[in-house]
Amino acid sequence: MAQTVRIGLIQHKCPTTTISDPAQNLNKSIEMIRDAAAQGAQIVATQELFTLPYFPQTEDDSHFALAETIPGPTSDRLCELARELNIDIIASIFEKRTQGIFHNTAVTIDHTGHIVGKYRKMHIPDDPCFYEKYYFTPGDSVDECWSFQQTRHVKTGVLICWDQWFPEAARLTALRGAQILFYPTAIAWLDGETEEDHQQQFDAWLTIQRAHAISNGVYVAAINRIGRENKLNFWGSSVVIDPLGVVLAQAPIDDEAILIADCDLSRIDAVRQAWPFLRDRRVDAYGDLTKRMIDSNPGT
Repeated sequence: MAQTVRIGLIQHKCPTTTISDPAQNLNKSIEMIRDAAAQGAQIVATQELFTLPYFPQTEDDSHFALAETIPGPTSDRLCELARELNIDIIASIFEKRTQGIFHNTAVTIDHTGHIVGKYRKMHIPDDPCFYEKYYFTPGDSVDECWSFQQTRHVKTGVLICWDQWFPEAARLTALRGAQILFYPTAIAWLDGETEEDHQQQFDAWLTIQRAHAISNGVYVAAINRIGRENKLNFWGSSVVIDPLGVVLAQAPIDDEAILIADCDLSRIDAVRQAWPFLRDRRVDAYGDLTKRMIDSNPGT
């Protein structure tokens, strides 16, 4: 395996006018993926639900019609594209698994045009304008969720948006062998918040990504959308972070971008040897992590 892999992250707007025409955003993303490949990207990743505006701002049962099967129309086009460009693609799709069961799903497609992995979002938020529990069933396979996908260049682990706040998800994926954690993302500021609120939220978001990279000795790549969609203002800032928490590349807050970064996989060895967090874990003492809370006075 090559020691250095070049990745490309696709950050763009998804206008609300395209909610009934996902092909418009898909075509736009395909052109950006082509551009990333022309710049040498070997793995290209999309933002969360990249063909659609962020529809979970409301609970509307008509939006279920936007979901598609995997394999299906979007993944089929991306498989053809991956084979044509000789690259790997990670893409986030609103999946209809069966009647009444829908997922927020990311597929990993290798350079031969085959789907080699499928991750269904595990942590599902329910906040103002982020009513995802109405639409998405959590992923239910541990082997499917906390696993890596072996592509030609690197072992990739995929998690999605709200997952990026949970150290357990990053740790379990890293423990299974992932070298780069990809987080397709749709995170935004809500109307009515102050500039101080904005800065605090942004700082927390970037800090937690850097912490995942440092504590696990892996690369982290988060891909966020931009633009105003109803009451949400998506803050972009897609980012690639190295195993020591260094920000290697970051996209603008308010402009579309194709973010390119080189990830030297030998750096994982160097950092883990210097800071051997995985070696020094006290796995014999972590049983209580499976509890919701640890009550100091059980039964009271």
